[in-house]
Amino acid sequence: MDPVVHFEMPYDDRERIARFYETAFGWRTQALGAEMGNYVLAATAETDGPPQGKRGAINGGFFPRSPDMPGQHPSVVIAVRDIAESSRKVGEAGGKVLGTPMPIPGVGLYVAFTDTEGNRLSMLQPAMAGT
Repeated sequence: MDPVVHFEMPYDDRERIARFYETAFGWRTQALGAEMGNYVLAATAETDGPPQGKRGAINGGFFPRSPDMPGQHPSVVIAVRDIAESSRKVGEAGGKVLGTPMPIPGVGLYVAFTDTEGNRLSMLQPAMAGT
């Protein structure tokens, strides 16, 4: 079974979104630089090690909204062992993979997809998977 390990949401103003979730829910945020796509990490639970280190803990992040990218809605990220195999299965099950897997330095391979109902989700093959 492939678990949900992360969530993502778009933002228009990164300071505003960080301040909102810090104030409303006590989350910790960390703004990353341009080399990481101006992503904002969001810690929603205490963990020992990686965000997925505590059973049931799902941390996430925020990405800048862009008119060039389709399907910019809240999304969940599912960890998979083999992103190529899982992409094939998504297609066979009636979903659609959006593009090709892209590397995220120090994290792994990532690709978005839509399910049979048009929901946008993502898959992540963690950097250490299969090693």
